[in-house]
Amino acid sequence: MDASQSDDGPLKLKDYIWITACGLFMGTANIIPGVSGGTVALITGIYERLINSVKSFDVSAIKLIFSGKIKTFIEYTNLRFLATIIFGMVVAMLSLAKLLDPLFDEYPVYVWAFFFGLILASVYFVGKTVEKWTAAVIVALLIGCGCALAISFISDVAGENDSVWYVFLCGAVAICSMILPGLSGSYVLLLMGNYELIVIDALSDISDFHFQFGLLIPFLMGAVFGIAAFSRIISWIFKKYRDVTISLLTGFVFGSLGMLWPWKDEITETLSDGSEKVAGYDRYLPDSFDGEVMGAIGLMIVGILVIWVFEKLAASRESDR
Repeated sequence: MDASQSDDGPLKLKDYIWITACGLFMGTANIIPGVSGGTVALITGIYERLINSVKSFDVSAIKLIFSGKIKTFIEYTNLRFLATIIFGMVVAMLSLAKLLDPLFDEYPVYVWAFFFGLILASVYFVGKTVEKWTAAVIVALLIGCGCALAISFISDVAGENDSVWYVFLCGAVAICSMILPGLSGSYVLLLMGNYELIVIDALSDISDFHFQFGLLIPFLMGAVFGIAAFSRIISWIFKKYRDVTISLLTGFVFGSLGMLWPWKDEITETLSDGSEKVAGYDRYLPDSFDGEVMGAIGLMIVGILVIWVFEKLAASRESDR
């Protein structure tokens, strides 16, 4: 068994409650363009365990299944932990998929402001876990920030494409983004043109017991392939260069603030078939402190407090172990 998993010990009832809460928060984050579920995992202290658990699904795990050693398989893969996280994520994603669309339509500034506050606070709480700030660590921070900022200002958004190979690719790329703090899987889907097709349409239909298998199956297959490959890379880098990796991820988190700036107008383009697509955003500063601006600032503060509470709860759990 992987030592990184066994050190955590068996899960207790309070652990299941906490992990489910983390999963709910991660699922919520993953369906918001610009917010990363990986950021939530990092600030709540479950990120490394999550990555190590995912990468444990290897040849040895398959052998355990075929040899009938189910209990050993469950322990080897940390399956109880993963299943609890996934349960929370699925509940959040299915329940919020329908809610987010009208919220973005009616109160976009407020929604973006709240998540801007969440990520702004995350920069501090993720960055403070760096043990020693060296030149390499600082360079990694700047690289991560630059990459995320560049992605946030990309204006060439692809058109919607429901072909099997492209949906598979969307699944692989999006899942890698979802587990990389600061890089939003939903935002990547937005850039690839399939955010509404997969997140808004396909996920919303599930809550109505209508399954678009032509979209869901290739997307999930791509996600499984992507996370199996990417988790191994992240786990190896995390163990070899922990401070540099956390600094790089902190840069990603900070740079992602450009995606979440509340005051922006959509730049749309008309396609040949007459439909419109979002080609980017025109960001601006509010010219007065009216009620909407003050409300948005208030929600930013609420977002900061939410992260502060989560961080304190995570620290309290660690001290109790």
